[in-house]
Amino acid sequence: MKTTKPAAKAATARRSERAGDKPTLGRVLRALRTRNDWTLKEMSDRTGIPLSTLAKVEHDRLTLTYDKLLQLSERLKIRMSDLFAESNESPAQSVTARRSIGRMDRAIRVNTPNYDYYYLCAELRRKRMIPILTRIRAKSVEEFGELVHHSGEEYIFVLEGKVEIHTEFYDPMVLDTGESIYIDSNMGHAYVAAEGCDEAMVLGICSSADEEDLMESLMELHGDDQTRLSPPTEVVRAPAAPAAKAKTRSKKTA
Repeated sequence: MKTTKPAAKAATARRSERAGDKPTLGRVLRALRTRNDWTLKEMSDRTGIPLSTLAKVEHDRLTLTYDKLLQLSERLKIRMSDLFAESNESPAQSVTARRSIGRMDRAIRVNTPNYDYYYLCAELRRKRMIPILTRIRAKSVEEFGELVHHSGEEYIFVLEGKVEIHTEFYDPMVLDTGESIYIDSNMGHAYVAAEGCDEAMVLGICSSADEEDLMESLMELHGDDQTRLSPPTEVVRAPAAPAAKAKTRSKKTA
């Protein structure tokens, strides 16, 4: 039996690595967006291309037609050839040592007919986990409407009341205060107040390894019925100047 020499194996591995390092449209778009510090929503507004489409392109799950590529280059004022050439800049280093205190009065509040959402730690951008306090008012899945889908996974912990969980592939179930559930968010799902419960409060943690702008994607799910209330802007006051010390003049003696 013919065996592969170590040198040949190494050459094959190097070719595979080079193939994996080839620039893709998604990597170029993501690098361009990172350099300009744009969110997916901001890039969508600038280019006229839907946010969901841009997210799929960035993760190489979708490509764009010639017309859309031309639209991108014209709106962003770049050459079309630049969309297929990877930047020479080194990738941005991971941000470390970030911290944010979750306070209700600093949360982004979104009111919809079914829920009141409180997006905590909103000042941190590009989070991989989104903590959300949710007050549930919908009392049936018919009142809720169509089940929602989004990328990633989520964990729900019931803080107050009882919650009826509806999912695409499982029978409905009721969670009491102190109980929780972990689901695949790509599966259709809805949370409603259980029978005999007017309202319920849950803490949800949504996460996704694929979505850099997960919060923007979640905001899109609320549709046109939302009322969004941003946290108040903090007024930064300059520190008071220290009181001037009185100069003591010594009296000269004759």
